[in-house]
Amino acid sequence: MKPKTHEEFTQQTFDSFCKKVLKYAARDYNRAMKRQRERETPFSELSAQELKSLAAADEYFKDAHAFDVLGIAVNVSDCNLAEALNALPADRRDIVLMSFFFDMTDREIAERLNMARRTVAHYRTSTLRELKNLLESEE
Repeated sequence: MKPKTHEEFTQQTFDSFCKKVLKYAARDYNRAMKRQRERETPFSELSAQELKSLAAADEYFKDAHAFDVLGIAVNVSDCNLAEALNALPADRRDIVLMSFFFDMTDREIAERLNMARRTVAHYRTSTLRELKNLLESEE
């Protein structure tokens, strides 16, 4: 074979290979799209009842009780816990809520409320003990 004809043969072989790859890739893609169309139904073709059965409504904070701590609303969704928190003095309730909902340390809470850190720690532990007793008595 001449060098030029060998080069042309290689180009034609590669060209044929590329065309086959593209042909079979297109065939596979069309088959996949056909399977997808057979399995799926567009929303426009669904009845109102079917659409309603697929819908979901968020009910976040629907029955939540809100407590104002540092000007920020803290939502508590458990009714028993909310009632127990309402029974506490406001300053102690705020300390517990800041500790658990805002992840604040005793030092940070003390700085915000202008108290000693040990006082905050004492209020927090005694209030948690009181909350435990209130919640256990409700059960």
